[in-house]
Amino acid sequence: MLMSAPRLVVKIGSSLLVGERGGVRREWLATVAADIAVLASRGQQMVIVSSGAIALGARRLKLAKGGRATLEDAQAAAATGQIALARAWAEALGAEGLTAAQLLLTLDDLEDRRRYLNAATTLARLLALGVVPVINENDSVATEEIRFGDNDRLAARVALAAGAQAVLLLSDVEGLYDRPPEETGAALIPEVAALDTLEARIGAVGALGTGGMAAKLAAARLATGAGVALAIASGREEHPLAHFAETGRGTLFTPAADATPARKAWLAAGLTAKGQLVADAGAVAALRQGKSLLPAGVTGVRGKFLRGDLVVILDDRGTPVARGLSEYDAEEATRIAGARSESVAAILGHAPRAALVHRNHMALL
Repeated sequence: MLMSAPRLVVKIGSSLLVGERGGVRREWLATVAADIAVLASRGQQMVIVSSGAIALGARRLKLAKGGRATLEDAQAAAATGQIALARAWAEALGAEGLTAAQLLLTLDDLEDRRRYLNAATTLARLLALGVVPVINENDSVATEEIRFGDNDRLAARVALAAGAQAVLLLSDVEGLYDRPPEETGAALIPEVAALDTLEARIGAVGALGTGGMAAKLAAARLATGAGVALAIASGREEHPLAHFAETGRGTLFTPAADATPARKAWLAAGLTAKGQLVADAGAVAALRQGKSLLPAGVTGVRGKFLRGDLVVILDDRGTPVARGLSEYDAEEATRIAGARSESVAAILGHAPRAALVHRNHMALL
């Protein structure tokens, strides 16, 4: 199912792409490009999410700790290494008669609705032209993303933007195990249909990687919740895509039966919200019945946000229950919090909007 998806996103981590001495594993990369060419010849559209810029740049600049000693080192390494990374992909794909395109994204690019749609449009056009987009996080201008981001979740979010049906995370492990894989008797879990019943298990992070199993599970939750299948498989072998297609060895996370529409999946995927709205028990119950959040049900407003910004809706215990786009800025939201709808116009001095967060611009968590 996954390897026959019309549009597939493949994520490749630093520990696979970059060798111990800090250079590109070109022979291995050539086998990946050959696999991509075979799939492309069958009409499959491919998007690559590739790590490795910081690792490659650190080698070129002779930076300590793989370029991660300081934020400034990481940014400099990323800026330098991205050229080498793009060249490696362009040469490997070019040898197979394929054209590569580079697309660098930041967290803001996927959280701002207009920029998200622009990225989606660019991806759609590149794929229609038969180009293979190679995507990485824009670490040269990132801040916290370098320390806390990961390309596993980026791959899942790119899949949403690209309209892909499947994501393959190539890793240095074969998939998710029922216990730490180094323990005797550890068994690979071949398929996961319900993430809610699965305890998050954090895998060891390699010297060059920043993902780990927790990040992969977060990516799986995001992807499957939006109707996208996701698999974790080993990328250590040559021709890793062909190997996975032949053996199926790995862990497949199947899409949720109640998958979220694309717009609401984008809302749910947002990692950084501008503010929070605290809702009372009655409002929370109404949200779960598909209703909008009205001012009367709001008991608290936190943060600084403008109309159209992403906010998190919390219950009275502080548990997130939804994400949505605010119809008011923080100052107006504070003034009308707790007010009945018929009183809002008098409080603000202008005609009110239908809701504080409308159901059409909201995703339950």
